[in-house]
Amino acid sequence: MSDRLTFTLDGSPITAAAGQSVGAALTDAGIRSWRSTRHGERPRGLFCGIGICFDCLLTVDGRPNQRACLVPVREGMALESGRMREVNECAVAERQPTAVGGEGADVRPESARPASDPIRGEVTGRE
Repeated sequence: MSDRLTFTLDGSPITAAAGQSVGAALTDAGIRSWRSTRHGERPRGLFCGIGICFDCLLTVDGRPNQRACLVPVREGMALESGRMREVNECAVAERQPTAVGGEGADVRPESARPASDPIRGEVTGRE
């Protein structure tokens, strides 16, 4: 079994080490940007590298808006660069808590809540 994989970016073959993220593999191949901003067409690629920002979005095997820093590279995968595509609002909403005081607003365990939470409960009428 080889520790090198081959995938494509816009039809061009790229090799990567097994276990790398797509973002790391592209960076190792000397590719620093693979999309541009909506306004100003500024180049974007890896920024945070941990899935917090959305600078490294690309299309992976036909699925748009995948974060390159979170997707593990696989043999034969097809990547497409380009402008940021429309983000699926439902998928984003599933990962985001509702406003403070709203239903399901705080899904953190009690030990992870900040000390100010009891004060918030007094203000909103919720604990």
